[in-house]
Amino acid sequence: MDIVYMDNNATTKVDPVVLDAMMPYFTEFYGNASSMHSFGGAVGREIAAARDKVAALINAEPGEIIFTSCGTESDSTAIYAAIRSNPNKKHIITSRVEHPAVKNLYEYLAKTGYRVTWVPVDKDGVLDMDFFRRHLSDDTALVSIMWANNESGVIFPIAEIADALKDKGIVFHSDAVQAVGKVPVDVKAVGLDMLSLSGHKLHGPKGVGALYVRKGAKFSPFMIGGHQERGRRGGTENVASIVGLGRASELVKGHLEEMNTRVRALRDRLEEGLLKNTPNALLNGAKDLRLPNTTNISFEYVEGEAILLMMDQFGICASSGSACTSGSLEPSHVLRAMGVPFTAAHGSIRFSLSTYNTEKEVDFVVEKLPPIIERLRHMSPFWKGAGCQLQ
Repeated sequence: MDIVYMDNNATTKVDPVVLDAMMPYFTEFYGNASSMHSFGGAVGREIAAARDKVAALINAEPGEIIFTSCGTESDSTAIYAAIRSNPNKKHIITSRVEHPAVKNLYEYLAKTGYRVTWVPVDKDGVLDMDFFRRHLSDDTALVSIMWANNESGVIFPIAEIADALKDKGIVFHSDAVQAVGKVPVDVKAVGLDMLSLSGHKLHGPKGVGALYVRKGAKFSPFMIGGHQERGRRGGTENVASIVGLGRASELVKGHLEEMNTRVRALRDRLEEGLLKNTPNALLNGAKDLRLPNTTNISFEYVEGEAILLMMDQFGICASSGSACTSGSLEPSHVLRAMGVPFTAAHGSIRFSLSTYNTEKEVDFVVEKLPPIIERLRHMSPFWKGAGCQLQ
């Protein structure tokens, strides 16, 4: 069965060019980068080259990049570094729609003496900037707002947030895992203190991420051990994956134009086709302020899990929300924050495309999904109870 993969916000295919770059570091150049001999030193130079490539992707300096194991580690490292550098401040500001890697940590910190302000979003998933500004205080240690939402694709006003924090002594961190490689990200132009990214979201390998830490920003390590990463993250380097992340960063930088033209057009074609051919279907998220690859559509009166299972019979891969919350029977916290009705929130499907997707695949989904929704609604007591007529 051919696979139509439209779940790229969950993870991406490793680019074959990236895999080719990685392979020698499993078997041929296997030295420890921290060793004194030249065999290990050659590996160390490849890590440095990868650092240059990651830095170039987000317009940072190479010395501002710390390699980690994933986006979650990058987030936790940034958050703990921020609150440790401001031990007398006990207030944190974040959004109601953060990824679980951030949301769950803040819920934990709220139980340990920190006061967390959750900034709401409107029905289109757009951040309430007036609410945000009103809740800044002298006790605020950290503001942590994602660059773009993983479920709705809505892009947040990172530059505007940074401007509001200027000269206030508040650390600003952004989880940019979903944004990097899809839209231009320039940490210098924005003025961030820390930014998280992950390899497997941009056609690199799983198990590697990076954290940008602005030069001069206060920082304390989360992983304490050896001298690796200039003492900022202990542990023997995951060389092959770091090399892969560097090569992937290089490639996606060159694909940004395609992502924002051809892939955006495919996303729009998919979105328009499904909304046109399926009654009682709703778009979740601002029409224009979205990642070019992401659309989230609710199909009222049916269950998202049932939709996914039936699409899977045709080899279509999508998601009912964040992969980190799959298995939960609760509606997405993102859609709840947006005020999506209960009858629609449970039937929400996120499609997230990549440069590998084609017009033929989009048309296949538009052909197969509306009959699936119709079939499920025939079986839905909620649909019949609402007095809806099948078309």
